[in-house]
Amino acid sequence: MANDQAPERSLTKIVPVEAVFFDIDGTLCDSDPLHHIAYQDVLKEIGYNNGVTIDEEFFIKNIAGRSDEEAAKNLFPDWDLEKGLEVIHQKDVRYRVLAAQILEPVKGLYDVIQWVRERGLKRAAVTNAPRINAELMISKLGLSDFFQAVIIGSECERSKPSPDPYLKALKELNVSPDHTFIFEDSPSGIRAGVAAGIPVIGLATRNPENSLLEAGATFLIKDYSDPKLWSALQELDSAEAKLKEKNA
Repeated sequence: MANDQAPERSLTKIVPVEAVFFDIDGTLCDSDPLHHIAYQDVLKEIGYNNGVTIDEEFFIKNIAGRSDEEAAKNLFPDWDLEKGLEVIHQKDVRYRVLAAQILEPVKGLYDVIQWVRERGLKRAAVTNAPRINAELMISKLGLSDFFQAVIIGSECERSKPSPDPYLKALKELNVSPDHTFIFEDSPSGIRAGVAAGIPVIGLATRNPENSLLEAGATFLIKDYSDPKLWSALQELDSAEAKLKEKNA
Protein backbone atom coordinates (compact mmCIF):
# COMPACT_ATOMS: atom_id res chain seq x y z
CA MET A 1 0.00 0.00 0.00
CA ALA A 2 1.17 3.47 -0.84
CA ASN A 3 1.13 4.79 2.73
CA ASP A 4 4.16 4.97 4.98
CA GLN A 5 2.18 5.96 8.08
CA ALA A 6 2.26 3.25 10.75
CA PRO A 7 -1.25 2.09 11.53
CA GLU A 8 -0.26 1.41 15.15
CA ARG A 9 0.18 5.14 15.67
CA SER A 10 -2.95 5.93 13.73
CA LEU A 11 -5.57 4.30 15.97
CA THR A 12 -4.12 4.08 19.49
CA LYS A 13 -5.02 7.72 20.13
CA ILE A 14 -8.72 6.79 20.18
CA VAL A 15 -8.55 4.51 23.24
CA PRO A 16 -10.75 3.73 25.01
CA VAL A 17 -12.65 2.67 21.90
CA GLU A 18 -16.42 3.11 22.14
CA ALA A 19 -17.72 2.37 18.66
CA VAL A 20 -17.02 1.20 15.12
CA PHE A 21 -18.97 2.43 12.09
CA PHE A 22 -19.17 0.62 8.75
CA ASP A 23 -20.20 1.80 5.32
CA ILE A 24 -22.13 -0.94 3.48
CA ASP A 25 -21.59 -1.01 -0.31
CA GLY A 26 -18.02 -2.08 -1.05
CA THR A 27 -17.18 -2.12 2.66
CA LEU A 28 -19.32 -4.89 4.14
CA CYS A 29 -19.95 -6.58 0.84
CA ASP A 30 -18.53 -6.68 -2.67
CA SER A 31 -21.60 -4.98 -4.13
CA ASP A 32 -20.13 -2.44 -6.52
CA PRO A 33 -19.79 -4.97 -9.38
CA LEU A 34 -23.51 -5.72 -9.01
CA HIS A 35 -24.38 -2.02 -9.07
CA HIS A 36 -22.21 -1.66 -12.16
CA ILE A 37 -24.06 -4.50 -13.93
CA ALA A 38 -27.45 -3.06 -12.94
CA TYR A 39 -26.47 0.38 -14.24
CA GLN A 40 -25.14 -1.10 -17.48
CA ASP A 41 -28.44 -2.91 -18.09
CA VAL A 42 -30.73 0.01 -17.29
CA LEU A 43 -28.68 2.62 -19.13
CA LYS A 44 -28.41 0.42 -22.20
CA GLU A 45 -32.17 0.03 -22.25
CA ILE A 46 -32.67 3.82 -22.49
CA GLY A 47 -29.91 4.23 -25.10
CA TYR A 48 -27.55 6.11 -22.81
CA ASN A 49 -24.22 7.04 -24.43
CA ASN A 50 -25.62 5.89 -27.78
CA GLY A 51 -25.96 2.38 -26.38
CA VAL A 52 -22.26 2.07 -25.52
CA THR A 53 -21.89 0.25 -22.16
CA ILE A 54 -20.40 2.30 -19.32
CA ASP A 55 -17.01 0.96 -18.24
CA GLU A 56 -15.57 0.55 -14.75
CA GLU A 57 -13.59 3.80 -14.91
CA PHE A 58 -16.76 5.77 -15.68
CA PHE A 59 -18.66 3.94 -12.93
CA ILE A 60 -16.02 4.69 -10.29
CA LYS A 61 -15.61 8.32 -11.35
CA ASN A 62 -19.30 9.24 -11.58
CA ILE A 63 -21.38 6.77 -9.56
CA ALA A 64 -19.65 4.61 -6.95
CA GLY A 65 -20.11 5.84 -3.37
CA ARG A 66 -22.33 8.73 -4.37
CA SER A 67 -25.86 9.56 -3.29
CA ASP A 68 -28.69 8.91 -5.74
CA GLU A 69 -29.02 12.65 -6.35
CA GLU A 70 -25.32 13.09 -7.11
CA ALA A 71 -25.27 10.02 -9.39
CA ALA A 72 -28.34 11.29 -11.25
CA LYS A 73 -26.77 14.72 -11.76
CA ASN A 74 -23.52 13.17 -12.99
CA LEU A 75 -25.31 10.84 -15.41
CA PHE A 76 -27.96 13.26 -16.65
CA PRO A 77 -26.71 16.84 -16.17
CA ASP A 78 -29.28 18.21 -18.62
CA TRP A 79 -32.26 16.32 -17.19
CA ASP A 80 -34.76 17.26 -14.53
CA LEU A 81 -33.54 15.67 -11.28
CA GLU A 82 -36.74 13.69 -10.73
CA LYS A 83 -36.47 12.17 -14.20
CA GLY A 84 -32.87 11.13 -13.51
CA LEU A 85 -33.82 9.65 -10.14
CA GLU A 86 -36.44 7.47 -11.84
CA VAL A 87 -33.64 5.77 -13.77
CA ILE A 88 -31.64 5.36 -10.56
CA HIS A 89 -34.66 3.75 -8.91
CA GLN A 90 -35.02 1.35 -11.85
CA LYS A 91 -31.38 0.45 -11.34
CA ASP A 92 -32.03 -0.21 -7.65
CA VAL A 93 -34.80 -2.68 -8.50
CA ARG A 94 -32.41 -4.52 -10.83
CA TYR A 95 -29.65 -4.40 -8.21
CA ARG A 96 -31.83 -5.93 -5.49
CA VAL A 97 -32.60 -8.91 -7.71
CA LEU A 98 -28.86 -9.48 -8.22
CA ALA A 99 -27.95 -8.86 -4.57
CA ALA A 100 -30.55 -11.31 -3.28
CA GLN A 101 -28.85 -14.00 -5.37
CA ILE A 102 -25.09 -13.45 -5.30
CA LEU A 103 -24.04 -10.87 -2.68
CA GLU A 104 -20.72 -11.78 -1.05
CA PRO A 105 -19.01 -10.34 2.06
CA VAL A 106 -15.64 -8.63 1.78
CA LYS A 107 -12.94 -11.14 2.71
CA GLY A 108 -12.37 -11.40 6.45
CA LEU A 109 -15.50 -9.44 7.37
CA TYR A 110 -16.79 -11.90 9.93
CA ASP A 111 -13.46 -11.95 11.77
CA VAL A 112 -13.75 -8.19 12.30
CA ILE A 113 -17.40 -8.56 13.28
CA GLN A 114 -16.31 -11.07 15.94
CA TRP A 115 -13.57 -8.69 17.14
CA VAL A 116 -16.13 -5.92 17.59
CA ARG A 117 -18.64 -8.21 19.33
CA GLU A 118 -16.06 -9.63 21.75
CA ARG A 119 -15.12 -6.14 22.91
CA GLY A 120 -18.72 -5.01 23.34
CA LEU A 121 -18.26 -2.00 21.09
CA LYS A 122 -21.21 -0.05 19.78
CA ARG A 123 -21.70 -0.28 16.01
CA ALA A 124 -23.60 1.39 13.22
CA ALA A 125 -23.94 1.01 9.47
CA VAL A 126 -23.76 4.39 7.74
CA THR A 127 -24.60 4.48 4.04
CA ASN A 128 -25.79 6.53 1.09
CA ALA A 129 -27.78 3.50 -0.11
CA PRO A 130 -31.59 3.65 0.08
CA ARG A 131 -32.91 1.98 3.24
CA ILE A 132 -34.49 -0.90 1.31
CA ASN A 133 -31.10 -1.69 -0.25
CA ALA A 134 -29.23 -1.28 3.03
CA GLU A 135 -31.56 -3.59 4.94
CA LEU A 136 -31.43 -6.19 2.16
CA MET A 137 -27.62 -6.25 2.20
CA ILE A 138 -27.39 -6.36 5.99
CA SER A 139 -29.93 -9.18 6.12
CA LYS A 140 -28.25 -11.11 3.31
CA LEU A 141 -24.94 -10.90 5.20
CA GLY A 142 -26.58 -12.19 8.39
CA LEU A 143 -25.90 -8.96 10.29
CA SER A 144 -29.42 -7.78 11.10
CA ASP A 145 -28.83 -8.30 14.83
CA PHE A 146 -25.31 -6.84 14.75
CA PHE A 147 -25.94 -3.17 14.03
CA GLN A 148 -27.51 -1.00 16.71
CA ALA A 149 -28.23 1.76 14.20
CA VAL A 150 -28.52 1.97 10.42
CA ILE A 151 -28.04 5.55 9.22
CA ILE A 152 -29.25 6.44 5.71
CA GLY A 153 -27.75 9.45 3.96
CA SER A 154 -30.99 10.52 2.28
CA GLU A 155 -32.70 10.56 5.70
CA CYS A 156 -30.20 13.15 6.96
CA GLU A 157 -30.15 16.82 6.01
CA ARG A 158 -27.21 16.05 3.72
CA SER A 159 -25.74 12.71 2.61
CA LYS A 160 -22.05 11.79 2.28
CA PRO A 161 -19.60 13.45 1.58
CA SER A 162 -21.23 15.70 4.18
CA PRO A 163 -20.44 14.57 7.73
CA ASP A 164 -24.15 14.57 8.64
CA PRO A 165 -24.71 10.78 8.47
CA TYR A 166 -21.72 10.09 10.72
CA LEU A 167 -22.66 12.90 13.10
CA LYS A 168 -26.13 11.34 13.35
CA ALA A 169 -24.58 7.94 14.13
CA LEU A 170 -22.48 9.48 16.91
CA LYS A 171 -25.59 11.09 18.38
CA GLU A 172 -27.77 7.98 18.13
CA LEU A 173 -25.19 5.76 19.82
CA ASN A 174 -24.11 8.49 22.26
CA VAL A 175 -20.41 8.07 21.50
CA SER A 176 -17.52 10.46 20.91
CA PRO A 177 -15.71 10.92 17.58
CA ASP A 178 -12.50 10.80 19.64
CA HIS A 179 -13.21 7.17 20.56
CA THR A 180 -14.68 5.84 17.32
CA PHE A 181 -13.29 4.63 14.00
CA ILE A 182 -14.79 3.91 10.60
CA PHE A 183 -14.39 1.44 7.74
CA GLU A 184 -15.06 3.02 4.32
CA ASP A 185 -14.23 2.19 0.70
CA SER A 186 -15.02 5.41 -1.21
CA PRO A 187 -13.51 8.90 -1.27
CA SER A 188 -16.96 10.34 -0.61
CA GLY A 189 -17.44 8.24 2.51
CA ILE A 190 -13.92 8.87 3.77
CA ARG A 191 -14.38 12.63 3.41
CA ALA A 192 -17.62 12.35 5.37
CA GLY A 193 -15.94 10.49 8.23
CA VAL A 194 -12.95 12.83 8.34
CA ALA A 195 -15.26 15.86 8.34
CA ALA A 196 -17.04 14.34 11.34
CA GLY A 197 -13.70 14.17 13.15
CA ILE A 198 -13.43 10.37 13.07
CA PRO A 199 -10.41 8.37 11.82
CA VAL A 200 -11.21 6.25 8.78
CA ILE A 201 -9.64 2.98 7.63
CA GLY A 202 -9.92 2.84 3.85
CA LEU A 203 -10.69 -0.40 2.05
CA ALA A 204 -9.00 -0.47 -1.34
CA THR A 205 -11.49 -2.97 -2.70
CA ARG A 206 -12.29 -1.05 -5.87
CA ASN A 207 -11.45 2.66 -5.78
CA PRO A 208 -7.92 3.89 -6.60
CA GLU A 209 -5.68 3.96 -3.53
CA ASN A 210 -4.48 7.52 -4.17
CA SER A 211 -8.08 8.80 -4.16
CA LEU A 212 -8.71 7.17 -0.77
CA LEU A 213 -5.54 8.63 0.73
CA GLU A 214 -6.27 12.07 -0.72
CA ALA A 215 -9.71 11.92 0.89
CA GLY A 216 -8.00 11.53 4.27
CA ALA A 217 -7.92 7.81 5.09
CA THR A 218 -5.74 7.10 8.12
CA PHE A 219 -4.37 4.03 6.37
CA LEU A 220 -5.50 1.53 3.74
CA ILE A 221 -6.21 -2.19 3.78
CA LYS A 222 -7.00 -4.50 0.88
CA ASP A 223 -9.71 -6.30 2.87
CA TYR A 224 -10.35 -7.41 6.47
CA SER A 225 -7.75 -10.18 6.27
CA ASP A 226 -4.97 -7.63 5.67
CA PRO A 227 -2.14 -8.07 8.25
CA LYS A 228 -1.91 -4.27 8.47
CA LEU A 229 -5.41 -4.17 9.96
CA TRP A 230 -4.76 -6.89 12.53
CA SER A 231 -1.51 -5.25 13.56
CA ALA A 232 -3.45 -2.05 14.21
CA LEU A 233 -6.18 -3.87 16.14
CA GLN A 234 -3.61 -5.70 18.26
CA GLU A 235 -2.02 -2.35 19.08
CA LEU A 236 -5.44 -1.05 20.05
CA ASP A 237 -5.94 -4.00 22.38
CA SER A 238 -2.54 -3.41 23.95
CA ALA A 239 -3.26 0.30 24.43
CA GLU A 240 -6.63 -0.54 25.99
CA ALA A 241 -4.99 -2.98 28.43
CA LYS A 242 -2.35 -0.40 29.44
CA LEU A 243 -5.06 2.23 30.00
CA LYS A 244 -7.07 -0.12 32.23
CA GLU A 245 -3.95 -1.03 34.19
CA LYS A 246 -3.10 2.64 34.65
CA ASN A 247 -6.61 3.46 35.87
CA ALA A 248 -6.89 0.41 38.13
